[in-house]
Amino acid sequence: DDPDMSRTAKVFQAVADASLIFDLSQPIWLDTNIREFKRHNKTRFTQDNFVEEIPFDFLEIHVIEED
Repeated sequence: DDPDMSRTAKVFQAVADASLIFDLSQPIWLDTNIREFKRHNKTRFTQDNFVEEIPFDFLEIHVIEED
C-alpha cells in the first residue's frame, strides 16, 4: 500500500510477489494481456506467457477495487 506507487506498478509488484510465493517464473505481459487488463481489470496468463513449463492451464489475475 505504497501511496507513491502507481496502480500499474502495484499490479506488476503483486504479480511478482505472487510468483515468488507460488515458486513460479514471472509471467510476461504480452500486448493482449495489457489490453485485456485495461478493459476488464483482469487478464489470463497461459503457457505462452511463461518461459518455464507451468503445471496448470492458466493464471488469472483480477483486481477488485475497494471503495
